[in-house]
Amino acid sequence: MCKGDDVNCPQFEKHFDAFRGDMNSERRNFMRGGLFAAGGIAALGATGGLSLVTPALAQASTARQPTERGYHYLPATAETVHWGFFSKTLKPQVEVNSGDFVTIETLTHHAADDLERMVEGDEGAESVYLWTKDKKGVERRGAGSTDPAVYKKGSGEGQGVHIMTGPVYVRDAEPGDVLEVRIIDCAPRPSGNAKFAGKSYGSNAAANWGFHYTDMLNGDKREVITIYEVDATGAKSWAEAVYSFNWVPQTDPYGVVHPTIDYPGVPVDHTLTTRNYDVLKGVRLPIRPHFGTLGLAPKEADYVDTVPPSYTGGNIDNWRIGKGATMYYPVSVEGALLSVGDPHASQGDSELCGTAIECSLTGTFQLILHKKADLGGTPLEELNYPMLETATEWLVHGFSYANYLTELGPDAQSAIYSKSSVDLALRDAFRKMRHFLMTTKGLTEDEAISLMSIGVDFGITQVVDGNWGVHAIVKKDLFSGRV
Repeated sequence: MCKGDDVNCPQFEKHFDAFRGDMNSERRNFMRGGLFAAGGIAALGATGGLSLVTPALAQASTARQPTERGYHYLPATAETVHWGFFSKTLKPQVEVNSGDFVTIETLTHHAADDLERMVEGDEGAESVYLWTKDKKGVERRGAGSTDPAVYKKGSGEGQGVHIMTGPVYVRDAEPGDVLEVRIIDCAPRPSGNAKFAGKSYGSNAAANWGFHYTDMLNGDKREVITIYEVDATGAKSWAEAVYSFNWVPQTDPYGVVHPTIDYPGVPVDHTLTTRNYDVLKGVRLPIRPHFGTLGLAPKEADYVDTVPPSYTGGNIDNWRIGKGATMYYPVSVEGALLSVGDPHASQGDSELCGTAIECSLTGTFQLILHKKADLGGTPLEELNYPMLETATEWLVHGFSYANYLTELGPDAQSAIYSKSSVDLALRDAFRKMRHFLMTTKGLTEDEAISLMSIGVDFGITQVVDGNWGVHAIVKKDLFSGRV
């Protein structure tokens, strides 16, 4: 029987509409169903023992919350996303209380690499990616100019590329507070195209901003996109390559030619490309869904490029920021203004070629506000950078510039791209981990330095986001012998 996948069926349109309706309903229900299953809420936030949130802080923060937890759903549509920037000026898409849960749909900004698999039949994605000679679903893409007399690539100039859903306004959040973001669930968004039912897809672009690009054999320069398939049902825990193609100049619907990947959402005309289906045969890549860009609006500017990460989070690109993890962010503006995007099916440390497997995801989060007045004497008292906690580890995130928006002056958003280095990021990660060990574990500086050398793992988070990143990981069980 046709389920919306047989174009020769006399009732194909009816069956396809039913399929699409089922998919939209499924997206809204699969997270909530798992979240509120028996015992689901009771297990949330479990950290296996040690936590940055002390019992006293947890009690104080809980006392400030409403008695009942709210649940919110934020779909990804042309009306609920902002493309390529964080902004303290944005109107919130939803308002929540501390302790509430919110399920948020996120779309990859690389879906136009294969519109058939990642956009067609998906009403939300279609509204965002709409682009004809007369109209864009989302006109501004980036923190750059919106003046047609000035921009050359398109509105926003692609100075920032990620499709961000939000922002979420947290009631009573003020500068100086800390927002705890628990990632309760994270799952691939099913393809809306009936031809690819039960599957999800992502794109990996070995792009011109990749670390490899100026060091290719024979001095070659090419951008190669590989499309990956992910099982959206969860039956398979790996991704497999479908095909790859070399980027060739693309002319967008407004008539602008893009010789390289230089503006987000340019629809790829595959009549101009050559697909290579013989790519990474037999390779199964374990998936680890996570959000590459998750964070709060900074205070320093009205429009801030999503590419470089900073003290309020953003494009950290750490694959550990997935299901079961907790992020802590210093609040910079009223309401915190949390936005989520840049979803990934998988990524390695460094994100070397420029991207991960960029794959649309839906996540469920619990947001807990810790007020500045309650932070004294706790591990979060002096937190001024994004920190990650898992059941077994603490991670600090170092950047070439801890807060490039203030450190690099009025031209910070352009200057950052020429000033980053791994050395600077490692130095920042070292200083943050030293501070963490001394202030939260009571170590002397000498003790902290010794422990960092023998018991802390420093890794390269990414070398492609303008403000390069190094993370430092310390295992919680190092301190299990303390009373």
